Amino acid sequence: MSLKINSNAPNFEAETTHGKIDFYEWAGNDWVILFSHPKNFTPVCTTELGSLEGLKDEFDKRGVKIIGLSVDPVEDHAKWSEDILDVTGYKPSYPLIGDKFLQVSKLYRMLPSSLNATYEGRTPIDNQTVRNVFIIDPNKKIKLILAYPMSTGRNFKEILRVVDSLQLTHDHKVATPADWKEGEDVIIVPAVKDEEAKKIFPGGWNAKKPYLRVVKNPKSK
Repeated sequence: MSLKINSNAPNFEAETTHGKIDFYEWAGNDWVILFSHPKNFTPVCTTELGSLEGLKDEFDKRGVKIIGLSVDPVEDHAKWSEDILDVTGYKPSYPLIGDKFLQVSKLYRMLPSSLNATYEGRTPIDNQTVRNVFIIDPNKKIKLILAYPMSTGRNFKEILRVVDSLQLTHDHKVATPADWKEGEDVIIVPAVKDEEAKKIFPGGWNAKKPYLRVVKNPKSK
């Protein structure tokens, strides 16, 4: 079965550039971004790893841990990191999983669980479905799944925006509208009826439609 929003994020043990980890223990009570790559020394992925490192301070501020994965051995990750530094000016400080037996890729349904193979002899095209982003909350629930083609680099500023939305809506009974950014107005979720909403949002709201009640961002108080 495929993983879906609110599925439990599968736990695993893996070798990384920071040593062997148990994923749940490593994640602790933090939010996590797990993002994957089909192969080391691929051009788009090289730019992505550096771009995410450039934003790492922003994710740190939000209590979000970052972990990458590539279908190659950990020892190759160290060599690739030097290329990433040379190209982007940033060297990944977050751990990179060496998924040479395809364990995590199959566990997270990026490759068929029936696949009997290792990284050896496999090309980026063979692994092209290993280009996902998973955002995982402190309860180990998957809150976002994005899958990208190999030809399109990921927009990590958008992923940062999604983290802001997920963390806000995790703590408050609100949702965020299209193109929302941190600090902007939000929407009261339909499950909160008007009587309850009056207690939660005593300042009132703007009902654009009976089902669309716009309210000030609770974090802006």
